[in-house]
Amino acid sequence: MVLELDTRQRAMLQEMGVHVWLPERVPVAATGTLAEEQSASPAPPPGQPQRTQAVAVPVRSASAPGQPLALQDMDWDALAQSAATCQACGLYAGRKQSTLCVPATAVQADWMVVGDPPDEDEDHLGQPFAEQAGVLLDNMLKAVGASRNGQARQGAYLCNVVKCRPPAGRLPQAADLQQCAQYLQREIALVQPKLILALGRFATQLLLQEHPEQASLPLGKQRGTVYHYQGIPVVVSYHPKVLLRASADKAKAWADLCLALDVLEGAHLQ
Repeated sequence: MVLELDTRQRAMLQEMGVHVWLPERVPVAATGTLAEEQSASPAPPPGQPQRTQAVAVPVRSASAPGQPLALQDMDWDALAQSAATCQACGLYAGRKQSTLCVPATAVQADWMVVGDPPDEDEDHLGQPFAEQAGVLLDNMLKAVGASRNGQARQGAYLCNVVKCRPPAGRLPQAADLQQCAQYLQREIALVQPKLILALGRFATQLLLQEHPEQASLPLGKQRGTVYHYQGIPVVVSYHPKVLLRASADKAKAWADLCLALDVLEGAHLQ
């Protein structure tokens, strides 16, 4: 079976670090074959070397630092399709479907909520923060006047720090987080949030990478401080799955939400 890839698909695979060798198709003139075209070319005068015809090769412009060109220019549909077929790191082996979802309406949202890697429920439904954890998060957001279906001040875009459920027994490594951060960066560019709420150990590990002195601390000691990721304020809190098991931490999570709300209100006053 011959694998057919067009130019755009080849570029996407190359930018994601997936190397596929396929022979390039040689363009054939409508009136004959390449051999016929070459035979039709006039022979050089005696004593002069045979000239070969130069072939123009398109030059791709430089990509933004840390983000492939193929991703940085994608719209929502292309980004979701790319995530659904990505094999750039080993996490894809545990994936049934990606949790990078196309929003119902492509609008700006002030809140971006980034959670830990997908669990079984999220992987099964193909969406972040599913089932009971999702219901709890929805109620938390509602308490501060936001929802996953809203926009602007009332909008919250929900996502996972990586888009694939890790294979059984495998935890995401730093290299996995960095590889999938390219998708998160494109999501940020499309959503344009005014604040990021980092929920969970792995989400915090990535989003606090600009604060290495804090990134290795337990989550309980990371709370209560406003960090930044690519210039966007970041507030750290517990994942809803943790709150379902340890209801005593819900009061702390509420304090974190209040801190995030204060940051947003301050951003609107500027």
